[in-house]
Amino acid sequence: MNPLKRFSPGTFAAVLAVYLFYTGSVSKYDLITGFIVAIIVSFLIGHWLIENDLKLFSPKRWFYAALYGLRYFLVEETKTHIDVAKRIFTLKANPGIIRIPLDVESDYGKVLVANSITNTPGTVVIDISDDGKWLYVHWIDVSTLDEEEIKRKVIAYFEEYAKRIFD
Repeated sequence: MNPLKRFSPGTFAAVLAVYLFYTGSVSKYDLITGFIVAIIVSFLIGHWLIENDLKLFSPKRWFYAALYGLRYFLVEETKTHIDVAKRIFTLKANPGIIRIPLDVESDYGKVLVANSITNTPGTVVIDISDDGKWLYVHWIDVSTLDEEEIKRKVIAYFEEYAKRIFD
């Protein structure tokens, strides 16, 4: 493969941003070091990390990512923490493992959905099917076995934003 085709501007920008964020500095030394590290990483593995650089630089995708983060951390997490706390005090739980259809196409989108479910109290993704079409989730309250209702209650919000951000 042509070395210039292996370079990924998206990976370069992401690595440089992460480097500067973690150093907590924008000194001349850190900018030069971050630039060198970002160039090396972009040439070595950039073509594996980001398939389409245009997606990374899309303001619309960043807007949806920001909306997702705000709603997830301020609304969804709060609701589920309260729900789990109520279940702890009332000892009302109906745990079980459910299978949920997954409609997200990109691997990054699938990871976002799976991590969001696992980070939300009361749910844990325990497996994803080999074809990537099903999530197996341990849910604290298996109140229904209707596939559409389960999807609506557990992953619809995560999946909607994963599609807007990554697909």
